[in-house]
Amino acid sequence: MKKCVAFSVPVFLFLNSYGSTGDTKNYPVRKSVTRPSVTGSSTSSATQVEREYQALIKTYKSETAEVLTHLLNDSSDDPRTSVTVENSSPCNMVLTISGNNYFKKVPIAAHKIGAVMVPKNQNYNLSGMICDAVYQKTKFVSGPYEVKLSN
Repeated sequence: MKKCVAFSVPVFLFLNSYGSTGDTKNYPVRKSVTRPSVTGSSTSSATQVEREYQALIKTYKSETAEVLTHLLNDSSDDPRTSVTVENSSPCNMVLTISGNNYFKKVPIAAHKIGAVMVPKNQNYNLSGMICDAVYQKTKFVSGPYEVKLSN
């Protein structure tokens, strides 16, 4: 029994030291996955938002005149109300507004205001990315709603 223990200890130490030498030719090495850098990466969130903004701005029809008319006139009988978002950050953003039978993407330039008309008395999910920061809010809108976003 003593011979068995005396023999197995050096074998165990030899095998243990072999595994720690860094020789990994015959063993697969798991590589860690790194997130791409925000600056200069074509797959970063800010780059994706900017691409979406540029594509959307080409076809987007602004509702600013309709919103201003609604805000300046007594529009309490109107079944719709306004949602106004001020983007005070240095980044362009795309705001997604979704609710019951309503969905709209609104491109809002840096340091500008975006506004839309939505049906009253409903819950809306407002979401978007602003300079790699996520904005997400659920709001019951029954009258004019304003929000100011910054990074």
